[in-house]
Amino acid sequence: MEADGPLCTMTERFHLNTPLLESVSMSKRVGTAVYLKMENAQPTGSFKIRGIGHLCQQSKGVVFVSGGNAGMAAAYAARKMGVPATIIVPSSTPQLVVQRLQDQGVAVKIVGKVWDDANAEALKLAGTEGLTYVPPFDHPLLWEGHASMVVEVAACLGPSVKPGAVVVSVGGGGLLCGVIQGLMDVGWMDVPIVAMETVGADCFNAAIKAGKLVTLDDITSEAKCLGAKTACKQAFEYSQSSELTIISEVVTDQQALHAVQTFLDEERVLVEMACGAALAAVYSGVVVRLQNEGRLPALLGPLLVIVCGGSSINLEHLNNLKRKLQN
Repeated sequence: MEADGPLCTMTERFHLNTPLLESVSMSKRVGTAVYLKMENAQPTGSFKIRGIGHLCQQSKGVVFVSGGNAGMAAAYAARKMGVPATIIVPSSTPQLVVQRLQDQGVAVKIVGKVWDDANAEALKLAGTEGLTYVPPFDHPLLWEGHASMVVEVAACLGPSVKPGAVVVSVGGGGLLCGVIQGLMDVGWMDVPIVAMETVGADCFNAAIKAGKLVTLDDITSEAKCLGAKTACKQAFEYSQSSELTIISEVVTDQQALHAVQTFLDEERVLVEMACGAALAAVYSGVVVRLQNEGRLPALLGPLLVIVCGGSSINLEHLNNLKRKLQN
């Protein structure tokens, strides 16, 4: 299946209608067709441009805290709109990322050592300079934008085909909320969702186990783009709904890295560790185990995997991860 390309002009939206591809090798592993929603093909390298572009359209100037995919999406949208944007990052942000943000033509400010320091500065600027503070994952307009990917999948598959399950990586829960909203939009609320996290960046799984939102003491996973200490409230509320089936699973960094490497070998696509968490549901046998446990149907319909992508990965970084995690 080929991508249809943009449905609207860039003045109306900033994301692309990304390809929906069938993976023969992944299908063999789970015994059913596996469809990949290739969000890595977005202009900024990840799904983030859908929601953040949608939110930025409601603004005349933005301030954002992120040196990762969300920051790149905000910078890209602001450049396309011709509106001012300030991206605030902590000093721990790699210079490569800072340069990429600056290349988008936005102002980059380095404040504090950690995200919380940078976030405090962003909130301050939003108040003093009249800029719109753009959260990375916890806003209804973000979820509304992210939902468009499921609408595209439904249009591509046609009315006679419905996924047996959807696999998605979870950080703060913005993508999860968007996928759920998309499932509601197309009438697929009965489709189970497998929500994947890595050990050490598993705030959603921790909340489900505790029966309430919890805040992690620290992010110890190498999947830094999953590194929210607390999941958004809406994601947790969805997990408690009797109308939805959300299965929370956690894999190790080593399993996520193995998934990234296998995906590169088999599909010729390089993605971040955060995306590897979702891919590990297939490559590490999570889906098959859930079937054996009766938590997913034994005769599973087509499996939809959201390939959320990632802009902060290259061969050098991949090799560094291999040295760090495989020793």
